Amino acid sequence: MALPQLSTSKYELTLPSTGQKVEYRPFLVKEEKTLMIAQQTGKESDMIRAVQNIVSACTFEAVSKNMPLFDLEYVFLQLRSKSVGEVAKLKVKCPDDGETEVEVDVPLEEINCVKEVGHDTKIALTDTIGIIMKYPTVDMMIGIDTKDEAASTFKIIKSCVDQIYDADNVYVRNDMEEKDLDDFIDSMSHEQFEKLSEFFDTMPKVKYPVKVKNPNTGVELRKKHQHLTKLLETK
Repeated sequence: MALPQLSTSKYELTLPSTGQKVEYRPFLVKEEKTLMIAQQTGKESDMIRAVQNIVSACTFEAVSKNMPLFDLEYVFLQLRSKSVGEVAKLKVKCPDDGETEVEVDVPLEEINCVKEVGHDTKIALTDTIGIIMKYPTVDMMIGIDTKDEAASTFKIIKSCVDQIYDADNVYVRNDMEEKDLDDFIDSMSHEQFEKLSEFFDTMPKVKYPVKVKNPNTGVELRKKHQHLTKLLETK
């Protein structure tokens, strides 16, 4: 005789990148097991991959596993809010001394994905030449050596180039030779390269600034949002 099936509540959210309405469910014990196994490996890449798979499953495959990182962060936090609790407890280092840790409460439903005014994926380099960018994804970021800041910066920029255009043609990333793209980026002026950097500085980000008061010094400051993998460790 088959066992009874447990029902699961359904909710709706809006993807920050596209404005698309997506139906989702809380993650279940099977997904919690996936997170626990990923945590035990101690590898950040394993944890992010686990989140990627859980988000896809809990949105009924409505969103791509290769979604922008800020979409992944935002959707996972909505899932966590409905699955574990609406408040996450984080241990945060006090900004004034960089050592003392305090516990803060983060109301997950109040976390937003914020896009800076004027942000655009289309970047004009000259009157006739420009680039259309795409947002970093999990697949782009995993494997990048963040210790080598210069190399990682150029690798991320290259990965996010979607199209290059001039007055007569549009060049699609898949049709570009690696050397040609390297030469194109290397030929930019400092001002043109700064425009690419501004794209990353102003792109949507999941933010919730928290007030942190150092119990040893009495100094109270605001600290920026925590990384996604930090929220995986919360109770």
